[in-house]
Amino acid sequence: MNALTNILYIERMWIRMEQIKAGDFRVIDNCLMIRLPEEIDHHGAGLICENADKYLVREEVQNVIFDFEKTRFMDSSGIGIIMGRYRKISCFGGRVYAIHLDRQIERIFQLSGLNKIVEVLES
Repeated sequence: MNALTNILYIERMWIRMEQIKAGDFRVIDNCLMIRLPEEIDHHGAGLICENADKYLVREEVQNVIFDFEKTRFMDSSGIGIIMGRYRKISCFGGRVYAIHLDRQIERIFQLSGLNKIVEVLES
């Protein structure tokens, strides 16, 4: 590989890593679906919040669904992501839902009190 090929490869890998950290966002009907990454920590939390807020404003969604299917680790930054989106969406009468919680994430929801403001849907 020459230097230019190396640079392009590194750039593609960097973009891919940022996408993994940022999650996956889709608007379905009036809901913003956020598929969260495998690890939710302070490194990716800002990017997730920034992207989610753009969708909340631009797409005029009424509800937010957090999909934890791929998530295996979440620290307090993840709690902050959810609380922040809850505060924003609830001002407009919207609701926040969570799906595909494993035992560890479910335990975090219980200990933090998120289960009182976020409706956990069975999958």
